[in-house]
Amino acid sequence: MRFLPYRTLTAGLMLASAILPLLGQPAPASCASHRARPASPAYRLVVGIVVDQLRADYLERFADLFSSKGFNRLKTKGAYFTNAHYLHACTYTAPGHGVVMTGSVPAVDGIIGNKWYDRETGKSVESITDDTTAGVPEGKGASPSRLLVSTLGDELKSATGGQSKVIGISLKNRAAILPAGRAADAAYWFDSKRGQMQTSTYYMKELPTWVASFNNRRLPDQWFGKAWEKLLPESAYARCDADDVPYEGRFAGGGSSFPHVVGRGDRPNARFYDEFTMTPWANDFLVDFAAAAIEHEKLGGDAIPDVLSISFSANDILGHAFGPNSHEVLDMTVRTDQTLARLLDLIDQKVGLDQTLVILTSDHGVSPVPEYAQRQRLSSQRVSFEKIAVAIKRALDARFGAGQWFAGFSAESVYFDLKTLAEKKLDRSEVERVAAEAALTVNGVAAAFTRTQILSGGLPRTTLAQRVQMAFHPQRSGDVFLVPEPFCFFSEEEYTSATTHGTPYPYDTHVPVILMGRGLRPGRYLTEASPSDIAPTLTMLLGVMMPNGAVGRVLSEALLDPATTPTR
Repeated sequence: MRFLPYRTLTAGLMLASAILPLLGQPAPASCASHRARPASPAYRLVVGIVVDQLRADYLERFADLFSSKGFNRLKTKGAYFTNAHYLHACTYTAPGHGVVMTGSVPAVDGIIGNKWYDRETGKSVESITDDTTAGVPEGKGASPSRLLVSTLGDELKSATGGQSKVIGISLKNRAAILPAGRAADAAYWFDSKRGQMQTSTYYMKELPTWVASFNNRRLPDQWFGKAWEKLLPESAYARCDADDVPYEGRFAGGGSSFPHVVGRGDRPNARFYDEFTMTPWANDFLVDFAAAAIEHEKLGGDAIPDVLSISFSANDILGHAFGPNSHEVLDMTVRTDQTLARLLDLIDQKVGLDQTLVILTSDHGVSPVPEYAQRQRLSSQRVSFEKIAVAIKRALDARFGAGQWFAGFSAESVYFDLKTLAEKKLDRSEVERVAAEAALTVNGVAAAFTRTQILSGGLPRTTLAQRVQMAFHPQRSGDVFLVPEPFCFFSEEEYTSATTHGTPYPYDTHVPVILMGRGLRPGRYLTEASPSDIAPTLTMLLGVMMPNGAVGRVLSEALLDPATTPTR
């Protein structure tokens, strides 16, 4: 873990959080003449691949089951950083995707969770909430307007006078939107009610003809009523938990063990499309869409580099339901290896891998299912957030008199009702302290850091505390930040899913980071790294400005000497 003096770090993050909203929009195309053109003509396409919930150990646990053309091709031909951890504590989908192409952290880029309580509006907002937009062709809109910093794609567009194309693709809207950035040409995600790809009016008023034609093919429908069978011999799954355990999820109308039949009734419907998103077929569907995007948008078609971001969400949706030790997650991961092989072959045919920069990472890991962990004699549980709220309210009522204390709860943060504090003329820092001490009385809570403590640089010099620091944004975060005990996680209900993520512990922060392309030295690197280092390294290779919120470093140990790097 990289440590900085806390007062220096805090001051820097506060300053960045204050000025970055002003800098969030990339420089307009008219400024491009004052910026350097990309230094190397060797790259025609940058492909950013995020496999949602791909914990780092999966690439080693299942390595013997992979082909030579998927994960193993990236591991052997790319710079493979095996000791890469997220720098922040809020290890959720939106914060992770906010980091990958910005090189930033939530404390700077503002993406502190999938959703959070917004004091300005007094309601919960999502990371991509934008009520000024609508869905295209229909539905709810979304945009990257809450992302406070620029992405690699934004900087590339600025450097090329807008000539670079930048497109994001995923099943999830936040996973398509955030890596692409604010100046992106388009972001597309899956409409699980209608079984088609959609976008929002932030990007365009109607779908391009090629997207409409793609949707008309109704590709997901071919899997309606089909059974997802195991890919491998039964012996390959011996490294997993039993296939049918009571704490696993299930598909509608079926049990928790293979085979899984997807889709019930006479025809495809919203329930089918929802279940489709947790199958390996959904990842294959995204590759089909990526192939259409490369062809019709002519990505990588000339010497001006383009960016294609593709995030495979099915792994995460399935992983929540079945957990990291399930037969389903093993099978999904091996099938993802095949999907990656097809994607890489496609890029090689359409553009040429020798003229493409490829990165692979994940947005977070995942915790073991508590019941599984308990069988391993580990202390593990789902910690009810309601119990924490009750403990805090009792303590505050006893200390300051009864009151309406809470404005909202978001992920690990408690937000106080500031009107109540003002009416009672209370010292905010003292209320925070009493609440934090009360939260620590709840079984399963490891730490409670107050807003005052974080902003004053009063956190202990531990890895856990510094990851909390990197997750805290002064304008968006709450008043008390909570951390569960290892192998525990907070739950809004008694039982919401088999497992989840979101903690500062290695099973959630440790993800693969692989970069492959010209100018990179293949090999396995044990040095400390982070997904925050991806964007700075790519900008160095492309010869463009670093994103304006980047805190990561250039992975210089993996860079070849430019004088010896072959060009096209």
